[in-house]
Amino acid sequence: MTVNSTPSRALPRRFTLMLSGEDALDELETRDSPQQGLPHERFLLGEKVPLAPVLLLGQSNLAVNPNEIIACLQPVHLHATRDHLILMGQSQIDLTEKESSELLNAALPFIEEDFQSVVLFQNQHYWFIPAGPFASLESYSVDQAHGRNIDWWMPRDSKEEGIAKRWRKLQNEIQMLWHIGSVNEERAERRMPSINSLWISGIGKLNDVQVPTPLKQSQRLFGPHPMLAGLAKLLSLPHEITLDEKNLVGAFAWLEQPQLAWPQLSAALLDKQLDEVVIIDFPKGKVRERTFTAKNLSKKSWAFWKKAELLTWKEITQL
Repeated sequence: MTVNSTPSRALPRRFTLMLSGEDALDELETRDSPQQGLPHERFLLGEKVPLAPVLLLGQSNLAVNPNEIIACLQPVHLHATRDHLILMGQSQIDLTEKESSELLNAALPFIEEDFQSVVLFQNQHYWFIPAGPFASLESYSVDQAHGRNIDWWMPRDSKEEGIAKRWRKLQNEIQMLWHIGSVNEERAERRMPSINSLWISGIGKLNDVQVPTPLKQSQRLFGPHPMLAGLAKLLSLPHEITLDEKNLVGAFAWLEQPQLAWPQLSAALLDKQLDEVVIIDFPKGKVRERTFTAKNLSKKSWAFWKKAELLTWKEITQL
């Protein structure tokens, strides 16, 4: 007996490009507290945004316990204006590896006493420690809070009252310690912003990560953010910081300057190296996914006799 069967359709040769997202301002104005995570952080990690364990996984060779709640600590600069403090981003303070290590060594007794644990791993920009008593703290990443009044972005109590107050006490102790320390004296001589506070964020565990479908379907990850390195390890995928034109098929990318990659991606579509490019972005904080093929790369024009012009990156992002 012959069984009729329909041949399976080959999967499209796809490249997925994710853009960074910003908080929706109208949503911020209607909430009692900020929503945890920038739109792309929530997309990559899930609503609990367990950033710390993913960063730890990506930046260390440690075997991270998937059930252990980890916190990320970062030395930062709080810029004083007339009536509030603004958090400066890591790229604005030019913190050296030596300075970071010296700051941690000075604060270590206070940190380990309050967290009731030892620091698991440190590098220039991140320190990681089991969250311990601070496990229930609701916190916001430096990427989300930088450039803004920190009154709105300071860690908050969630399940247990008094935890945020306990954190502020530790934060104040470290601020006073660093204020009189040699690191800031030397930075002042170089007219660099002082490292005058410690930021906590990303509290969560690996088992809370909710990987989105486009990432699960990817064969490799591209991009410099350490979060991608952690997700690549979690998914057992290869990860590269820069785009590799030989390995576009099945890739997922989050790039610092995506506009520079667009000519290469559009050429790959026209040359039939790729069947489609999926662009994921977050207008007004909501996930949007659009698929581009070679057929819809050209601008629509009534002048049919003219050679079709390709959509520019600016036009793509404004569609």
